[in-house]
Amino acid sequence: MADHHITLSGEVRARIAELGSVDILVGIPSFNSARTIGHVVRAVEAGLSKYFPGSRSLLVNSDGGSTDGTMDVVRQSGADFDSILLSPQDGRFHKLVTPYSGIPGKGSAFRAVFEIARELGVKACAVVDSDLRSITPEWMELLVKPALEEGYDYVSPYYLRHKYDGTITNSIVYPLTRALYGKRIRQPIGGDFGFSGRLASFYLGKDVWETDVARFGIDIWMTTTAVANGFKVCQAFLGAKIHDAKDPGADLSAMLHQVVSSVVGLMEEYPGVWRDVAGSEPVPTYGFAYSVGLEPIHVNLDKMLEKYRMGVTDLAVLYQSFLPPDLLAFLKSLADEPRDRFVFPDKEWVRTIFRFALACRRKVMSREHIIKSLTPLYLGKVASFVIETWDSTAEDVEQRLEELCLAFEREKPYLVERWERKARASVKPRRST
Repeated sequence: MADHHITLSGEVRARIAELGSVDILVGIPSFNSARTIGHVVRAVEAGLSKYFPGSRSLLVNSDGGSTDGTMDVVRQSGADFDSILLSPQDGRFHKLVTPYSGIPGKGSAFRAVFEIARELGVKACAVVDSDLRSITPEWMELLVKPALEEGYDYVSPYYLRHKYDGTITNSIVYPLTRALYGKRIRQPIGGDFGFSGRLASFYLGKDVWETDVARFGIDIWMTTTAVANGFKVCQAFLGAKIHDAKDPGADLSAMLHQVVSSVVGLMEEYPGVWRDVAGSEPVPTYGFAYSVGLEPIHVNLDKMLEKYRMGVTDLAVLYQSFLPPDLLAFLKSLADEPRDRFVFPDKEWVRTIFRFALACRRKVMSREHIIKSLTPLYLGKVASFVIETWDSTAEDVEQRLEELCLAFEREKPYLVERWERKARASVKPRRST
């Protein structure tokens, strides 16, 4: 069991003692976010004042050692109540600004938020990203109310994003977690969540804070841990997610590694939960769904195709150690295709992902090596998807992603029947070299 009391400073403890108890806590993790965080703070304060005027609320900025004055911006920012036709929450809205300790990363920032929530006996919490340009006061109602008043423990965000934003979610994390656990949680690594105080305490009891979960793996870990342990989950429609977006062709390999590594670690922790799940079901969704204008994401297609082709050549020997010959042959033949005939079919992609998970399970080499070698193949799948959907509408793309999800669900027995077999194979005595 992890020691839960090591990360809060004496100053924070004194502030907790002074506050006594709080109904709602909203955490904002940050690192050098001075340019964007003021808007987020104003939206949070306005939302809490508008939708929960009778509740005591606390905004916690959990900062990773910013050098650009982020924490000062948080202290100085406040909602302009006259312009939004609201009255401030007199004496009911508080702020706590603190650096977090531990491994640098979002998970460590969240850990401090969970600890403060537990110490204050909070009923409902939310966490939101510090670079959000599209957050509105309504997000507070949608993320907090299901946990505060409707008996939900976990509120996942559901936003509309540009068709080429969130490619790790769309090509791997959403279809895989949906097939594993049977819940259609559309943005399992969305970044903005609501949760009950009870679930915050449950998270704290898990011994994960020295792992990749403490970096970028935290979002998928929170979602999966809630589902796998039978907590009541829903999602909330938040409109657009507009933030400092990343080009999918840019170097996402560190994020891909940490997220996929967390997914595989969770598969190893909860096989008894996911093994017998077949198909999937929707989860309750709150909020008024509407279509939104989205900022375009620029995609460097040639760069993605080049990285795929180089990867298939340079990593051929590594792939041979865990990919079956027919899949290897397919990946090589795809590398020879010109751009207009570059198609990475869903079935081959699903089996590729399953084989990578099985390789991690069998420990054929370090998990880091295995998952980092997925990057070029992931870029190939994204490139294929971009080529296929270049002229498609957002609705068409969502339908196309639904087909990918169904392929993961259909192919799941391929994974299940090999999972235990591979585990048994891995305990054979190894020959000494």
